[in-house]
Amino acid sequence: MTKGELKCHRCSVCDGYGCPGMLPGLGGVFDNQNFMLNCEGWALLRGRVAASGRGGELAAVDVAPGLLRCGPVTGAVENIGYENEADFYLPYLKNAARAGFGLCVGDGCPDEKLKLGVDAVRQLGAEGAVAGARTSAGAGESFPNAAFFLKPYPQKRLFERIEWVKPYASYIGIDIDSYNILTMRNLVNLERKTAAQLEEFRKRSGLPFVIKGVFTEEDLALVREVRPDVVYISNHGGRVETRIGSTAEFLAYYADELKKYCGQIWVDGGIRTRSDVQTALFYGADQVIAARPLIRATFDECYDEVTEKLLK
Repeated sequence: MTKGELKCHRCSVCDGYGCPGMLPGLGGVFDNQNFMLNCEGWALLRGRVAASGRGGELAAVDVAPGLLRCGPVTGAVENIGYENEADFYLPYLKNAARAGFGLCVGDGCPDEKLKLGVDAVRQLGAEGAVAGARTSAGAGESFPNAAFFLKPYPQKRLFERIEWVKPYASYIGIDIDSYNILTMRNLVNLERKTAAQLEEFRKRSGLPFVIKGVFTEEDLALVREVRPDVVYISNHGGRVETRIGSTAEFLAYYADELKKYCGQIWVDGGIRTRSDVQTALFYGADQVIAARPLIRATFDECYDEVTEKLLK
């Protein structure tokens, strides 16, 4: 297998300062502004905790593999640099499962990208390669603890996609903000979803429901009305054109309110170290999601080194 060339400068610190404008690629919009803010946000929150005299409490937060997930990633050729789309999904998800992380599987255009993610989860279950990170799926078989995130296609097409992923899913969610994601613009028909459409989606899936991409006041209004099982705070790692800000500050400001309307809070954006994970958990996250470090770790075959930074 020839991998290609990673669309990343392999900076010693992955903080967004080395790759402005790299889209397609692993950069972000607004000259990486939200990418940078995401990374900086966790240190700023730790500073507040230290100033309040609770730094020791934060440092004592336990970090177990099951509290982390790999991010939902597609576009291996366009965004990462693989020569073949199919070469990415199984290694990426298998590495995460073997580390004991939960999985997030993304959607994309063309449909092959979602189907490759489904096939990878199916194969992991068949291999029995993920002991300790398994759940019972709707088909009565064992598969990894996988959350599938679908793009906000029109409802009929969404319902078709639900059927593709449902036998292998522990959670099914929808990327409410990705109608506005730069790399998919003008490629497919995506739409901003109403509360009624989200309710219809949840009923059709019959599984724990995740609203992903919560990052604005409008998103909060949807959460209050729909009351999903999981709220996933995200700005796509700074890759979607939304308000300026970090997921860390959004979590810190809104976690207490969000807990009134959902069972769990998940968060991504700028997660690089164990301290970042601890900070997210301290501020109310139930699951913490990392993507860029695990993408590079898979491409460069240095997964143990990267996961050590997240866990130890």
